[in-house]
Amino acid sequence: MLFRVSRFVGVAALAITALIMSVPVSARTAVTIKLATFAPANSAWHKALLDMGDAWTRATAGRVALRVYPGGTLGTEASTVKMMSPAVGELQAALLLPPGLGRIDSGIDVFGMPFFLESDAEMLAVFAAVRPMLTQRIEAQGYKVLHWGNAGWVQLFSKREIRTLADLKAAKLYTTEGDDKTVQWYKDNGFQPVPLSFNDMVGGLKRGMIDAAPSPAYGASMLQIFRDAPFLLDVKVAPLFGATVLTNDAWGRIDAADQPKVLAAAQALETRFLSEAPKLDADAVRTMSVRGLKVTRLTPDASAEFRKTAEALVASMRGTVVPPDVYDAALKARDAFRNSKDH
Repeated sequence: MLFRVSRFVGVAALAITALIMSVPVSARTAVTIKLATFAPANSAWHKALLDMGDAWTRATAGRVALRVYPGGTLGTEASTVKMMSPAVGELQAALLLPPGLGRIDSGIDVFGMPFFLESDAEMLAVFAAVRPMLTQRIEAQGYKVLHWGNAGWVQLFSKREIRTLADLKAAKLYTTEGDDKTVQWYKDNGFQPVPLSFNDMVGGLKRGMIDAAPSPAYGASMLQIFRDAPFLLDVKVAPLFGATVLTNDAWGRIDAADQPKVLAAAQALETRFLSEAPKLDADAVRTMSVRGLKVTRLTPDASAEFRKTAEALVASMRGTVVPPDVYDAALKARDAFRNSKDH
């Protein structure tokens, strides 16, 4: 009797095992992607990420889920990249801005060149030209680029009004801690950079450690930067590009049939980011102006001075801050756009 029971149990176990093995992997394994971002909680960027996660869950019938950690709660972008490394593996993804993406590959710094680009149309033309190169460079380091995005144009918020390049050089300017190449570049060109972590930027303004902070208008509104830096220089410094990257290990754990669905939702988020940024910034400037923000618009002569000096400054970034091949591709695309009938 004992033999029969044991035999029955053994046969049942084999049957259950066979049944489990016959179920597709995608039906058995749920993948939860933990994603960190500096996007403030409840900001448009944070909400867009949550919407992407909802789309993943719906499209994959729950096989892929997204958990978002907003507002830099998990540390700096440098620490976020470290947390995604195979040696640590605490995170699978991050929506990174240039400070974080630059830790993976410095090609992204091409969009940090001040006064290199002048308009949305020009920026999109250059982005289209260098995007494949930037994506390839990042993915060569062990990541999957899910989407790109633009958080608006960086502008200068300051404690005192800035009207000239000399005014800007006299200001203690916030720069990203750990980005030694850019800090040195600023110093070499007569600026006064003060490296701080992103989380210390607002406090640095309050305590007088810095006099000026570059930020898109929407970000400045969300972080209340204008409270301590009530002057805005109405000049497009540079577009703030970012990207959501996923570790190759996490990408490989998503079933092949679900990967296109994940990418489709990510591409929808990219379209949303690129289209919403101008309106978010314009609305933010109007709101902050009602609350005391003072907008400075340069005279034609002052604007010409900025642009003329910028050309020389930007040229000095080739090979020191921006990889030569990326710099050359961006310059070629920009000049082609300016020489086209669309400019």
